[in-house]
Amino acid sequence: MFYKFRLSIFIIILGLIAAQDSVASRIKDITVVEGSRDNQLVGYGLVVGLSGNGDSTLTYTIQSIANSLERFGIQVPAESIKADNVAAVMVTADIGPFAKEGSRIDVTVSSIGDADTLQGGVLLQTPILGADDKVYAVSQGPIAVGGFIGGSGGPGGATVQQNHPTVGIITGGAIVEREIRTEIVENGALNLLLLNPDFTTAVRVADAINETFADAAMAIDSGSINVKIPETFLRQEVNFLAHLGALEAVPDLAARVIINERTGTIVATHNVRIASVAVSNGSLTITISSNLEASQPPPLNEGGETVVLPSTQTSVKEVKGGFKIIEDLPTIERLTTALNALGVSSREMISILQTMKKAGALQAELIIN
Repeated sequence: MFYKFRLSIFIIILGLIAAQDSVASRIKDITVVEGSRDNQLVGYGLVVGLSGNGDSTLTYTIQSIANSLERFGIQVPAESIKADNVAAVMVTADIGPFAKEGSRIDVTVSSIGDADTLQGGVLLQTPILGADDKVYAVSQGPIAVGGFIGGSGGPGGATVQQNHPTVGIITGGAIVEREIRTEIVENGALNLLLLNPDFTTAVRVADAINETFADAAMAIDSGSINVKIPETFLRQEVNFLAHLGALEAVPDLAARVIINERTGTIVATHNVRIASVAVSNGSLTITISSNLEASQPPPLNEGGETVVLPSTQTSVKEVKGGFKIIEDLPTIERLTTALNALGVSSREMISILQTMKKAGALQAELIIN
């Protein structure tokens, strides 16, 4: 029942893809503007207030506590510091292309020591840096952890854990201190980058733009379209991008079959084409069971002993293979329907698709995760 249900889902997904293939998408949903990219930030800090769930006697945690206290004029010998309520963490964030000074961004806080949990902790003021080692934001605040850990643990104890309590998020936990300059217009033009590069899609996007703004766009390659800003929108690049993003184009889908062997999931685009093939499906099951039987001596038989005798039983069950020629199947939807009629399970279909690809009958890119 499980495999038939999974197979039905596969066919439904294919039908939905086929039904929606001709639907146009907004240009803003399938492209990004070159130059308007995020940048990654990272920093090292301390989380306090962990109620005994912090790091053990880790050298770098204790040294970080001593350095933090020294900033406030407190000199404490490192050997007298306990880190039970403190955890050393890495703070990461993505800063957007148009983030201004004073705006806030989210940060992720992750333990790098042996703390049990960050639940209830507060991140101390932590600068987060870019790849150029410059400070772009400063983070601080209480951490929201989407999990917990409970129980005594250790010998004879039990521990209950849900999700990952050593990773948390501070929503709006960092204030931007340095703006990253973004240049998206150069020599009166900008470039649109396709999220899924494809030559046909690039040409269609350029054609859609030219229908509204004559001779403004040209496909450079499979991933980028150069767009000249019309004179009516000079010095009004934001307005032009708003108009540009609202235009629609029909993206082209490449013929792909994607297989996840760990879960038995198969996803395919509707335009997968298949040559006439012959498919045989069958299985052989061999079962071997071993039992121990006791042999008792006859009554009143002196000198007889009870003997344990092994008993082995072997059974072979073979399901007949259905060798069937499948003709006139230009699409994968019809193939899956035919294979479903043969009683093929989801994992058996994965093997069939792989073999068809080797035989050259599957005219699509086969991706196995």
